[in-house]
Amino acid sequence: MRIISGTARGRKLKEPQGTDTRPTTDKVKESLFNIVQFELEGRRVLDLFAGTGQLGLEALSRGAEHCTFVDQRREAAALVKENIGLCRFEVCSEVAQSEALSFLRACGERFDVIFLDPPYKTDLLNQCLNMITQFDILREHGIMVCESGLEWMVPPLEAPYEAGREYRYGQIKLTVCRRAGSVKR
Repeated sequence: MRIISGTARGRKLKEPQGTDTRPTTDKVKESLFNIVQFELEGRRVLDLFAGTGQLGLEALSRGAEHCTFVDQRREAAALVKENIGLCRFEVCSEVAQSEALSFLRACGERFDVIFLDPPYKTDLLNQCLNMITQFDILREHGIMVCESGLEWMVPPLEAPYEAGREYRYGQIKLTVCRRAGSVKR
């Protein structure tokens, strides 16, 4: 697992022990960042279900201003902090050891880009989308990228939120959702 592009390009990240964390594969990660490449410069990012932190770290490497990493497991939060240090992004990073829904309930901040990669066999993706739209924490022109299994379907989103394109990579699907006013691709 490594940073693909940007200021920390080639930096190897520490990987988790065991099977509690399912890191995004390099192929899917590269495709994801091809999709959002023009959405990152100077933006505030939320990496919900951070795991190793690789998505948020890749965003920072590609020019994001700040990233908040959230994971409920102590081991994962510690791993994210280690990887932030390896990439030298301490100044522009924040790590919250918190359950995702609790974090969203208490979140007083708005983000430009949100990465959602919860465990696939749960309803957490739907619950998080509901809370993000309910509390309106995605800024105008913001983008959410949802990683899921192929069977997952975007629930109806209330305006100003809208579902966008889906991208399939083997058994993994990336779904892009936007806040109204953004340029559609």
